[in-house]
Amino acid sequence: MTGEKEIEDRFVAWNQALQTGNPDKVTALYAKDAVLLPTVSARVRHNHDEIRDYFVHFLAKKPVGRIDEQNIRVFGDIAVNSGLYTFTLSENGKETDVAARFSFVYRRDGDRWQIIEHHSSILPEG
Repeated sequence: MTGEKEIEDRFVAWNQALQTGNPDKVTALYAKDAVLLPTVSARVRHNHDEIRDYFVHFLAKKPVGRIDEQNIRVFGDIAVNSGLYTFTLSENGKETDVAARFSFVYRRDGDRWQIIEHHSSILPEG
């Protein structure tokens, strides 16, 4: 498994980690020096402790993501996946869909791809 399919599968693994509700499983997909610009927080996260803190709160919303559009490019040991995704969030028995833009940047570490940068922002109307 190489190239685009491998990177496509990274989102699947990330989404499955979200659905476990365990912030440690999600955080483990990020490199120790990763940067996260999260969807529902104004704070940039610069390390595992800060990234984990974000996911503790985000996972309480029981997010389930789906890719609406993705653009994968692989440059040797660096890969980028950017596009649009939608999250279904569940709070107080009510489900809400949130459409967002995303960019994941991955670095290959041996035989494993890790997230080194992740930007997600709510999709503006129009």
